[in-house]
Amino acid sequence: MAKGKSSRSRKRTAARGPLIQLSGAARLQLGGATLLMLSLVTLLSLLSLSHGRLTAAWLRLLAQAFGWGRLVIPFGLGVAGILVFMAGAGHTVALPWRRVIGLVLFFLSAEGLIHSIGYAPGSESLDAARRGVGAGFFGYGIQHLLWLAVGDLGGVLVLIATLVGAVLLIVNRRPADLVALAGGIWNRATAWYRLRRVPVGGGLPAPAREPAGRVLERVSEPVLRPRPTPAPGPAAPAPASGSEPKADAQPRMIGAVHDWRLPPIEEILEPGAEQELSEAEIRAKVRIIEETLQSFGVPARVVEVNQGPAVTQFGVEPGYVERRDQNGRLRRFKVKVSKIESLANDLALALAATSLRIEAPVPGRPMLGIEIPNARMANVTLRSVMESEAFRRVSSRLRLALGLDVSGQPVVADLATMPHLLIAGATGSGKSVCINAIIACLLCNNTPDDLRLILIDPKRVELTGFNGVPHLLTPVVVDIDRVVGTLKWVTREMDRRYGIFAQVGVRNIEGYNASAPNRGDPLFPYIVVIIDELADLMMVAPDEVERSICRIAQMARATGIHLIIATQRPSVDVVTGLIKANFPARISFAVSTQVDSRVILDAP
Repeated sequence: MAKGKSSRSRKRTAARGPLIQLSGAARLQLGGATLLMLSLVTLLSLLSLSHGRLTAAWLRLLAQAFGWGRLVIPFGLGVAGILVFMAGAGHTVALPWRRVIGLVLFFLSAEGLIHSIGYAPGSESLDAARRGVGAGFFGYGIQHLLWLAVGDLGGVLVLIATLVGAVLLIVNRRPADLVALAGGIWNRATAWYRLRRVPVGGGLPAPAREPAGRVLERVSEPVLRPRPTPAPGPAAPAPASGSEPKADAQPRMIGAVHDWRLPPIEEILEPGAEQELSEAEIRAKVRIIEETLQSFGVPARVVEVNQGPAVTQFGVEPGYVERRDQNGRLRRFKVKVSKIESLANDLALALAATSLRIEAPVPGRPMLGIEIPNARMANVTLRSVMESEAFRRVSSRLRLALGLDVSGQPVVADLATMPHLLIAGATGSGKSVCINAIIACLLCNNTPDDLRLILIDPKRVELTGFNGVPHLLTPVVVDIDRVVGTLKWVTREMDRRYGIFAQVGVRNIEGYNASAPNRGDPLFPYIVVIIDELADLMMVAPDEVERSICRIAQMARATGIHLIIATQRPSVDVVTGLIKANFPARISFAVSTQVDSRVILDAP
């Protein structure tokens, strides 16, 4: 009998079929898909006006539980579903517990704050929760507990403090960083308002072009060319009796809000002190050079001496040697340049020089240049270059005073014709001094209506001193995470200007600004973006930074937007081929290796 029962039991079990068994990963994937489906149904139900009985009951439950917080529920369910599904697929996403706690605290404190601000504690708050408005029963419960503990106003303060703490946990920042971020947003908003509010007035008149410099005549004796002295600027008219006093040294607003006045450079820049070699020292070095070359059978004579701030260049003209030709006749042959170049070490020994460089030949001159370091370097001031005739002859708002060359002549450039500049140099080579001189030169020659600056300084120490300058579109960008957004804003501004140019029918910013007064439109200021250290940016976001820089460098010239980029490591992974191709104008200071020199200058 028992045996018959056992047989029938086995038959019933076999008839039922095998049970479905799911692995742990499959269960997670099924659960994640269910959460995603629930999230999608909830979102569509919230957006739809017609509901079924089941969805209407589900929405009524969410409204009574969370109130307005029900709008966040589908997104939370969707994120949870994605995480669970990815965990089942073997792709676990590590979420910092700090941010998870911050998100939960943010939601709960926001619920309590919404209910506390909208409804008084007691029956009014409970009735609102029953009707599914405010923050629902979650908000009512938080408000009621805090009301019993610290009162109505105290509960609101506790919720605000919890909300701020939750934000700090989510963004993983200190309170000081949050205050600095709020200050940066405020400064950007005020800068944007000032840019939109202040109409662009007339700029400074362009200086008249001066005739070309005189051609220097060569004479038999060495010519000691003195360092050029800057010509005195036009004298300001004497103020009449009872007139206003002299303008302040700092730029300030006078009269209407759109009228800027630039201070004279004599009031803000100091003149430099001249440090020149004596005539006796010059003649002694000339004699040593000629005698040393003659002792090695290389006749030559010094025909010109050019004193620079760091080196003195001696212009040497190769002489002639007498040799017999194939027919036995005595003929004169010019000394080869290579023979003089091969005697560089012997000349350095005879002159007791720390180093010596031979430029063979000097470009545009029939001579070689022997450059010997000065015993005392002279300080090159920005004012001395800006007061020179070479600087006055450049009629551009973006003219740059870069310094003096080896012969003491001013080196002046026009950023508008470059139209972008790449600067490289190792630490301590003078790269930052060059950038500061460029910025100071631009500030001294342009009002905030004519020029706007965007300074990016990942090192936080080089350009932060310019904070507060009215020319800045935004405070100096020091956070690397904000650099990509800043460069993308520049590209959007470039596209916006091109769109306006197409509507007006002009090709560049000069044509637009020339015709803008006739249409009653505001003028476009030039925008110069200066990046102090490119290597840091290329390490964090190489693709985005390279893409934005290349696009600006390729297209932004006509819109009046220019780039100046500096780096102390011009390797191929920093100065890529695309960046290098779009920066034909480059300045190189001393770099670490010949490889870096070839990257920046294409020469060792």
